[in-house]
Amino acid sequence: MIASGKEEENIILTLFCPDATGIVAAVTGFLADRDGFITELSHYADPDTERSFIRAEFHAGGPLLPAFENLEEAFQPLADRFNMTYNFYRASVPTRVLVMVSKFGHCLNSLLHSFKTSPMPIDIVGVVSNHDDMRSLVEWHEIPYYHLPITPDTKREQELQVEALIDELDVGLVALARYMQILTSEFCETLAWRTINIHHSFLPSFKGARPYQQAHARGVKIIGATAHYVTNELDEGPIIEQSVERVDHTQTGEDFVLIGRDIESVVFNRAIRWHAEHRILPNDNKTVVLR
Repeated sequence: MIASGKEEENIILTLFCPDATGIVAAVTGFLADRDGFITELSHYADPDTERSFIRAEFHAGGPLLPAFENLEEAFQPLADRFNMTYNFYRASVPTRVLVMVSKFGHCLNSLLHSFKTSPMPIDIVGVVSNHDDMRSLVEWHEIPYYHLPITPDTKREQELQVEALIDELDVGLVALARYMQILTSEFCETLAWRTINIHHSFLPSFKGARPYQQAHARGVKIIGATAHYVTNELDEGPIIEQSVERVDHTQTGEDFVLIGRDIESVVFNRAIRWHAEHRILPNDNKTVVLR
């Protein structure tokens, strides 16, 4: 669609605010009054936190919609009225992603494949590793590879190198593709709500090392994986996505590992896609995923 000689530009609005009557009507009315043509609208009202969450995707259906640069100014009076925390995004602008990995390459390989072959709204601008094992895979995809070794004594020094890369490359999301290092509190705070980790377990059970072997020793009947945002508390960040697979007594701990790797890759990719599509909103120590 072309409105008033301008090419169509899809825009995403996300917001959350204290729950109240008329929020959805106010947002849709704001867009309708300005010729905003809504193509997707999701709303959730959480009865526990008494907050409303909205994601709206729209484009110009006529000449009245302000330019993207002016939308925030136009929307601010409505945001003030409902005490909204909100953002506008250009849907065509991909999220710039820096991936961090150690020696296990299955999540990285799956993400690189999805990035190259599907319309995933991301741009992988580099891969950081404390080992050199994944270099050939990454460089085959023509993506810069940064080998930044780490020791217990140089952890923060290495993280500062990563933070410098994040600034230099204008990174919007850090994706921990089985990066087997515990991050410092300083790093976690700097990248709050923009660092996603994939945990090889169905959290909150079986945290820490060798979770699949822990699960096997307990005779579990399902195993899974969890994608979550990183916080100062190890493996306690807001959960974005989880998935499970049935297992039984005939399978070994190594069988669990192989099944788990497939689940991890799927869950990791979903979480990154939803973040890049601006579908995830914070709700205390939880997330609301509007999909």
